[in-house]
Amino acid sequence: MTDGYTLNALEERIGYQFKNPSLLKQALTHSSFTNEQKINKAKNYERLEFLGDAVLELVSSEFLFKEHPDVPEGELTKMRASMVCEPSLAFCAKDLELGKFLRLGKGEESTGGRERDSITSDAMEAVIGAIFLDGGMKHAKAFIDRFILSDLEDKRLFYDSKTTLQELIQGKLKKEFHYELLDETGPEHDKTFVSEVYLEKESLGKGFGRTKKAAEQQAAYQALLRLREKGYVFKKY
Repeated sequence: MTDGYTLNALEERIGYQFKNPSLLKQALTHSSFTNEQKINKAKNYERLEFLGDAVLELVSSEFLFKEHPDVPEGELTKMRASMVCEPSLAFCAKDLELGKFLRLGKGEESTGGRERDSITSDAMEAVIGAIFLDGGMKHAKAFIDRFILSDLEDKRLFYDSKTTLQELIQGKLKKEFHYELLDETGPEHDKTFVSEVYLEKESLGKGFGRTKKAAEQQAAYQALLRLREKGYVFKKY
């Protein structure tokens, strides 16, 4: 954990106080930490992540089932997959600054683990699992509703940004667009990519990410926000 990012601070941020704080501590413990500290491997967040994944799938499935009574099973499955995939959960984790609360090994810390989508998304599921064990489905659902299923219009826009942008530009605007990699910095194990998306010769958005795909997704999201300000309407589930 970084300075000031304590268990109590996270409890206050998420609006839930653990009866068993060790569950939250475990949910924030990466395997690199237990390996370096020679702690029982069962004390990292992986088992809680497994449980949280199942709870999240159930809650998000119920939400979509009720919100979209006329949508067929196949489309519901696609919608759920986009909402609970790694980039989506990492996007939600950023709102909580969850990466700053994690206990990481020195190696993982030095290679940018706190910002890595694969880690923060797993930790998000682990926190769900910890809340479920500590307070039951009611509190786990409240967390999911507040931090994952809220503000869905913007989150869905981010989840499907590249696809939505492609459909808008090619379908409605009938123009060409492309992504350009502007910069690539950092050591091999901890790179930062900068991408920009162009509508023909006009720049629509710029994005940063740990991978080229993540940078392009962020660029597409910024482009969609800009186009929305101009009055363009995107598909809704």
